[in-house]
Amino acid sequence: MCGITGLVNLQGYDISPSLLKAMTRSIEHRGPDGEGNWVNKNVGLGHRRLSILDLSDNAKQPMASSDGNLILSYNGEIYNFQELRAELQQFGYKFSSSSDTEVLLYAFHKWGVSSFLKLNGMFALCIYDKSANKLFLARDRYGIKPLYYSHEDNLFRFASEHKAILASQSCKPQLDLDGIYEYFTFQNIISDKTFFQGIHMFPSGSYGELNLNSKKPMLKIHPYWDYQFKEPTHPIDANEHELELKRLFEQAVKRQMVSDVEIGSYLSGGIDSGSITAIASRESSNFKTFTCGFDLTNVSNLEKKFDETKRAKLASSFLGTNHFETQIYPSDIEKCLSQLVYHLEEPRVGQSYPNFYAAYLSSSHLKVVMSGTGGDELFAGYPWRYYPVLGLANKKDFLDSHFLSWNRLLKPLELKKLFAPLNIDLDRPRTVYNEYFGNLEDTRLTPEIIANECLAFEAKTFLQGLFVVEDKISMAHGLETRVPFMDNDLVNFAMECPIHLKLGEFSSFKAKLGQSISQVYPVNAEHTDGKMILRKMLAEYVPEEIQNARKQGFSSPDATWFRDQSSDFVLNHIHDNKKLLHSIMDTGMIDEIIADHMSGKNNSRLLIWSFLYMGEFLKQFSQPECSSS
Repeated sequence: MCGITGLVNLQGYDISPSLLKAMTRSIEHRGPDGEGNWVNKNVGLGHRRLSILDLSDNAKQPMASSDGNLILSYNGEIYNFQELRAELQQFGYKFSSSSDTEVLLYAFHKWGVSSFLKLNGMFALCIYDKSANKLFLARDRYGIKPLYYSHEDNLFRFASEHKAILASQSCKPQLDLDGIYEYFTFQNIISDKTFFQGIHMFPSGSYGELNLNSKKPMLKIHPYWDYQFKEPTHPIDANEHELELKRLFEQAVKRQMVSDVEIGSYLSGGIDSGSITAIASRESSNFKTFTCGFDLTNVSNLEKKFDETKRAKLASSFLGTNHFETQIYPSDIEKCLSQLVYHLEEPRVGQSYPNFYAAYLSSSHLKVVMSGTGGDELFAGYPWRYYPVLGLANKKDFLDSHFLSWNRLLKPLELKKLFAPLNIDLDRPRTVYNEYFGNLEDTRLTPEIIANECLAFEAKTFLQGLFVVEDKISMAHGLETRVPFMDNDLVNFAMECPIHLKLGEFSSFKAKLGQSISQVYPVNAEHTDGKMILRKMLAEYVPEEIQNARKQGFSSPDATWFRDQSSDFVLNHIHDNKKLLHSIMDTGMIDEIIADHMSGKNNSRLLIWSFLYMGEFLKQFSQPECSSS
């Protein structure tokens, strides 16, 4: 895993090598093992290397094809590179390294843009074709690896992180207020917006082509893959389905164990990471696992469940791993906030700082760690999100209710009041949301259709937000994170797995719904109802206590911390950055929200975290009066 950069002068003038180097060096943390920059007149590609496969100089990037025509800068891992290598050798291709980079280069040489669909892995890449004078960008199917681009002032820029694009500009860009408002709507950004005007997230499952022969070159983006959750068209035998899932899951973990450096795993105490660890630890002796816990002094009974160190230790003992853990205290928020904002840039789902400390712990021992991210989104791990809308057979009713459920921080009217100082379209987030359901027919919706639409939306938005956080925070510490659940074969299986095998109460729900089709049956879904086929299949890998444990996200007890041990930090930080916050929000409303939280009237921990993050972000990155150069 690495970091990539690129700079193109669209008028054909030579670019500055020093400017490209500045871009590449700004993301040095992503690749502490080496730097490469390639410049040819008006085109430049940069690369920071974190050596995982083929540690020799033969795998250095940017990498050129043997004829010198194709130049590749790539970030990620291709897990089926050995099969692709063997296939390419049948066509006469010869290789001078044992890296997946060279395989990727010649796969494009042989199959062009069709090669992206052949890749099983995670990647963000650029390929420059000298003879055709075309630049190609591509990103993996699921958005595991981030890629940003900017097209301004006859310069086209791209990079793994915003800061590399900012490093090529003479001053900081203006804030993108639509992007900020979108984040506060969903606690995520689900469009291609960022917090910076002119900088966009390149879409997952897509490739882009920039034809530099054109009078006015414009990046043309083409999708090559998308999620398609649907019910199978033929009868399913549940037992056979479980056996096939087991085969694919074990295959996925073993595929992602390929490395020339040591691999470990996060171990949260849940079934996803526990099962990955069970299989991976069989493939490696002295397998290392990592967990973060929390200081539970004075926290509520609900928050006590946030700490999973006890179950993680149980799993480690059961599986025989070499286990490491760290504990997070209220003061650790203040200690890491500046670093966290610098590396994460724009915030995404959740608080993120527990992930920061988990990555720091892991990076102290190895370069590669596995994560259970993706299991919930593929196998319906959030039943409380689905059941409230499964009975809404009318498309408008479904979309209205589902949209409101994803307003994670404030209700729409409160949100509009908070951002009243802004002169922007406050209804834009709903328009962006509706675009995800453009192909949903305006007919009577079945619970199966609705459930699969919910899963697709979750995978395209929430899951991708998790991936952005996971990538940037791990790379802040020179750590690669792998996600076995996102193996192509496993994802394909999950998308056609019937919903009644994922949600344990689905059949009962549907039967009762049929008695009164005009009403939504109120189901209080337990946290153990989701991922049923996964829970059954994974039972042999983990202790019974973990198999039957309620679903628990990786959350910290901020509700109590913000009222108690961290209250001075919260109040002081908001006060110190109030002038900056006032430029985009109603700070009087911010004060009210914080006061209501401190008094115990409301639990606004996620919103307060967003205020803290936003204040630090504005301090580090904003300079609204300065336009990009």
